[in-house]
Amino acid sequence: MHRSVIAGIAVSLLIFSGCNDNEIDNEITALTEKYNLTGDPAAGRSVPSIDDPKAQLGMKLFYSKHLGLDMDAACASCHHPFLGGSDGLSLPIGVEAVDPDLIGPGRLHKSTGHAYDGGPTVPRNTPSTFNVALFDRTQFWDARIESINPVKGANGSIGEILVPGSSDYARILWTNSEVSNLPAAQANFPVTSGPEMRGFGHPSLTTKDDVRDYLVERLAGLNGNTELNATVRQTWLEAFREGFSDPAGDAATLITRKNIYDAIAEYERSQLFVESPWKRYLKGDRSALSDEAKRGAYLFFSSYEDGGANCVQCHKGDFFTDEKLYVMAVPQIGLGKNHDGTTEDYGRENVTLDSADRYKFRVPSLLNVEVTGPWGHDGAFVTLEAIVRHMLKPETAADFDETTLFQQGILVQCQDTKENTAHALEQLKENRKSGISPHRSVDFSDEQVSELVAFLKSLTDPCVKDRGCLDKWIPDYNTTESKTLDLLEAKFR
Repeated sequence: MHRSVIAGIAVSLLIFSGCNDNEIDNEITALTEKYNLTGDPAAGRSVPSIDDPKAQLGMKLFYSKHLGLDMDAACASCHHPFLGGSDGLSLPIGVEAVDPDLIGPGRLHKSTGHAYDGGPTVPRNTPSTFNVALFDRTQFWDARIESINPVKGANGSIGEILVPGSSDYARILWTNSEVSNLPAAQANFPVTSGPEMRGFGHPSLTTKDDVRDYLVERLAGLNGNTELNATVRQTWLEAFREGFSDPAGDAATLITRKNIYDAIAEYERSQLFVESPWKRYLKGDRSALSDEAKRGAYLFFSSYEDGGANCVQCHKGDFFTDEKLYVMAVPQIGLGKNHDGTTEDYGRENVTLDSADRYKFRVPSLLNVEVTGPWGHDGAFVTLEAIVRHMLKPETAADFDETTLFQQGILVQCQDTKENTAHALEQLKENRKSGISPHRSVDFSDEQVSELVAFLKSLTDPCVKDRGCLDKWIPDYNTTESKTLDLLEAKFR
């Protein structure tokens, strides 16, 4: 056995034996100082309050079905604060739901819907909107939206942003005159995706910009669009006047594409949830973490040579992500997403058309990871323990059991799972061999896995598990305005 491994095991035994109650705290302090961790990922950033007028307008837009082209889905259909800023499903169902107001487990694609097979309609797991104000480089699992020259703390607000054009790989540049930041750029795209929000009506709208322009015309009543009646259009105008503090502004000036998605972004950016036990611990409250979570922290931040899991090599910084993309061979379930028509998800390769990028996906932040499952780019893992075990030893994906998936109808989309997962595992193996992947597999005991899970749960802001605390991010459905704007009044099963 390598000498450093023996030394690491000896240190671990000393720390975890309970001989000195302060020893593990000292070890964690040394590790966090090594990685310059403060516990405050929002330090130095400009993050809006949910009470800001623009964020309040953004909340109305976020929940309104009027931004769904067929008016049966809203942003909140797949991103709800009560479900971790996501939808609690492995794979989403956007438009054509049996009950458009039912979100999360129990949401089903209606049998008369397009390409109905009984399963979900969107090929990738819904990323959480929580803490999107902390991303500086990219958006989406395949990073198809990215800041050209990312500036730490800017959230993509400085310089140009690369976004999909006519396809994911035919990308174009947007400037700050078009979008204000990364979340605003991202918000431009679900409305153009057929299964997410666009739907399948209005066949004359053939491009993404056609759809975006039509939605502006719908809300503002421009170019003779009277799809919404005069009362509804006036209510939207008043909402924009309040949101942009312009009580005399007209619809053509206020209800613009940029203003719509900037407002949505401000609502999303206001969802800052970073007040975790881990933050309190790093600020000096050593009682904020259980002994089990402390042992998990030690494993998380320790190198392979010292007997750790070395998670910190990719889950870096106080935001717990380097925003880069790696192959981790999460089992391939669902419809797949690629440029050659198979049931695989090629990940980053769909953006670059470079086979070296096949199966690469962006490293997610681990803040509030406890509430943002199912986990993985396609939600293949339905427990936090399961995704932890996979990350420790991805080879176990070869034995993935699809019956662990609880989403109704999803098994029909798992016919090629074993074959496709084998391809991803082979890519990971090749990446390790060539030095592209920094990841190594480790064999951890059940106790160590539990310790890692306990540490990950210490990254949860208590607010995200408290509906009372989250209420300020939920519109009041009982107002005349909410009913007029057709805000999604979410139901949960």
